[in-house]
Amino acid sequence: MTYCCGVLVRTGLVMIADTRTNAGLDNISTFRKLHIFEEPGHYVIGIASAGNLSVSQSVISLLHEGVEDHEAGERQMLRDSRTMFQAAQLVGRAIRQVHSFDGGALEQSNVNFDVSFLLGGQIAGGPLRLFMVYSAGNFIECTTDTPFLQIGEHKYGKPVLDRAVSYDMDISDALKSSLISMDSTMRSNLGVGLPIDVLVLCPDALEAELRYRIEPGEPYFHDLRERWSAALRAAHAAIPRPPYLKTAVERKNG
Repeated sequence: MTYCCGVLVRTGLVMIADTRTNAGLDNISTFRKLHIFEEPGHYVIGIASAGNLSVSQSVISLLHEGVEDHEAGERQMLRDSRTMFQAAQLVGRAIRQVHSFDGGALEQSNVNFDVSFLLGGQIAGGPLRLFMVYSAGNFIECTTDTPFLQIGEHKYGKPVLDRAVSYDMDISDALKSSLISMDSTMRSNLGVGLPIDVLVLCPDALEAELRYRIEPGEPYFHDLRERWSAALRAAHAAIPRPPYLKTAVERKNG
């Protein structure tokens, strides 16, 4: 299991991904799930993956080595994309190509072909964009109405983003909200855990503003977790008790 999210606001793009993967309580490993393709001044693209690790690694390898284009008789790599839309199309083609190679064997072994990707970034001449690509190779794009996308174990972290994130917020607040969303997920699912990889992109910079790995014991993330827990407890204590419960108790005792 994993959790990845991308938040696209007016002042930039945040992408975060955990690194935990496991095949049982006694077999926990760490694998990078946030990959960066970058040529400063020309393009910067982040790809986060969730699902079957062997499938996602095969797709990433194809994007590096080239996806077969049978009509053109050549291989196309992610760096060849002229727009982010074309990049999303290429990721979809890579997924379908891996499925054509491995899908049958996985099905015979009762293994689901389960994979999804977040694709975010900017190519010179175009805007920052964020897409979610499904296991069938189709995709959707992030909008200003709902400026975030999630893959993996997303249900625990979604309420934080629903309440906190808006397109007009500052990029630093977008990063903070993303980390709180990750912490909420980690609290509720042991399949998601540290280290956490972080990528921050700013419009028209065409290179990573921040690429960072949060390791266990990292001071800021530890402080963020403690402050968020304390804030929730304080908010809970400050809310008045439900009046209908008091009425029910009085009625029972009366």
